Amino acid sequence: MGRMFRLLRADEIECRVSRITEKGLFLLLYKDARVDQNILDETVGHDRWQRKHELINGNLFCSVGIWFDRDTFSGWVWKQDVGTESNTEKEKGQASDAFKRACFNWGIGRELYTAPRIWISAGNYSPKQNNGKLTTYDHFIVSEISYTDDRISSLVIVNEDTGKIVYKWSREKKPNPDDKITDKQVIVLRKMCLQHRMPEETIFGHYGHNSMEEMTVGDWTDFGKVGQAVIEKWDKEHADENNGQAESH
Repeated sequence: MGRMFRLLRADEIECRVSRITEKGLFLLLYKDARVDQNILDETVGHDRWQRKHELINGNLFCSVGIWFDRDTFSGWVWKQDVGTESNTEKEKGQASDAFKRACFNWGIGRELYTAPRIWISAGNYSPKQNNGKLTTYDHFIVSEISYTDDRISSLVIVNEDTGKIVYKWSREKKPNPDDKITDKQVIVLRKMCLQHRMPEETIFGHYGHNSMEEMTVGDWTDFGKVGQAVIEKWDKEHADENNGQAESH
């Protein structure tokens, strides 16, 4: 069964400073309770979900129930979690946090747990002193986000006060220039040699290798820049030879 709720959009994700030093600061991504409410309304309908709060051993819990109407089952299904106090409004913050955590249990915003460690270096925001502690009043927003298999695969964060991109990240692994090229890339090069009646050594020998299989990602990248010139030089130097072979066939 696939996910029940869609992934969060960039404009639904907020940034919070978790720690700040003289060298920079760390950001955390989070969602607020209004996002959860909107997605619940959008997905299951405003009349098919509800929430309730209860104290258990002195801790405030929130339960979020969703109404299911299926051939095999009809009724409310509940998921629950506990909240933590906020620094400003104790009870309200705890209730809101418990609700958001319960919605995480339903899968709303769970992709935020796959976020990278977000470090913003000093110079990308304005530091301030507040009661002897370093802080900043700059606001950061997620301007772009993409996902692969329900995991964050790319992320761009902007300082809203300056309009400057302060963080850009992608999960895609950059190829190592020293890695060997793939079998498919070897086949492409060999087909190129056959097409131009050019010995394979013309290519792999150019990079000091003994075979195509020894060529690296760095060689492949370089050949993408100089390959056309190498082929044109070969074709020019062996034009008469290639034409003679073509006529004999």
